[in-house]
Amino acid sequence: MASFPASFVRGGTSNGLIIDCAALPQDQAEWQPVLSSAMGSPDPYGRQLNGMGSGISSTSKICVISESNRDDADVDYTFVQVGIKGGDLDMAGNCGNMSSAVGPVAWDQGLANGIRKGDEMTVRMFNVNTSKIVHSTFSINAKDSKYEPCGEYSIDGVPGNGSRITLSFQDPAGSKTGKALPTGNTIDTLDFLPDGTKIQASLVDVANPGVFVRAQDLDIPGDITPDILGADSKIMARLEEVRRAGAQLMGLDPNVQSVPKTVLVSKTEGENSEMNIVCRALSMQQPHKAVPLTLALNLGTACKMPGTIPATVAIGVDGKDSVVVAHASGKVEVGSVVKDGNVKSVLLHRTARVLMKGEVFYTLEHSD
Repeated sequence: MASFPASFVRGGTSNGLIIDCAALPQDQAEWQPVLSSAMGSPDPYGRQLNGMGSGISSTSKICVISESNRDDADVDYTFVQVGIKGGDLDMAGNCGNMSSAVGPVAWDQGLANGIRKGDEMTVRMFNVNTSKIVHSTFSINAKDSKYEPCGEYSIDGVPGNGSRITLSFQDPAGSKTGKALPTGNTIDTLDFLPDGTKIQASLVDVANPGVFVRAQDLDIPGDITPDILGADSKIMARLEEVRRAGAQLMGLDPNVQSVPKTVLVSKTEGENSEMNIVCRALSMQQPHKAVPLTLALNLGTACKMPGTIPATVAIGVDGKDSVVVAHASGKVEVGSVVKDGNVKSVLLHRTARVLMKGEVFYTLEHSD
């Protein structure tokens, strides 16, 4: 069997492979049979037992990295979402969780320079999917200046503590559509069913495109668990229709599953709650166990955009630099810098750890 070297990593609440681009075919069109097989797809059983994936969208991910030739970046990276049952490669959007591991891995592998301040290193990353710059700041140890994963910072959805990684997404608006509000409206009406059913949605593109709808408008409890949501085939089918209708209005291909993603929003339980807004997110037609980080960034920014559904639902965000988003596994705090109505940057904190390095084997028996 053929193989390639890779790192198996946890980034935030996701895990997957990080691969040096030099280890893959030069022609990106030839990546599909290699990467899908490595992750254990296609798998009609949906478990990916024959590869590195584990049957859910947040663990069927890959980042391909290379030294950057850009003046404003140290490393380039392409995020790849591998379809579990079909084995298709979706490279339409970025992943904030996996992005948190790219800087440390690229630095340790000598693929990226950086700016050092004391015991911290900042690596400038260019995300090929969205053509956006992300600054990754992480701890390094004094002994060998390698990434230091140990620390006291914790994130909901991941047991234990680690060192804090700060991701700052530069000029994040219009990642796929060119505008924060692709339609120019803070709220659009989606007309998505043959019977003429309509629903309001805010279509926002910051870090990654999102379709934000009120959970109550679909008669869905705001605090519904991912398992219960995923088990209701009628609701899931309705949410996919919402996503496709939103994609069309945003000028995106509805057949691309990774963007936009659908996010259900609802109010917190009280004005004294430490949370500002509650969300349930879907990714690749699956309820997310937490929330995709690029969607959390999008949601946090939308909460500060007057007139959007998130802004009308959120509680207690006026005058604050950050928004606390409650998700199915806990909470995440995201910050944004908005000047004169323009989104300059958004940031969040994560942890990451390299779990294993070695050779990943694959077979081309499924290729056409």
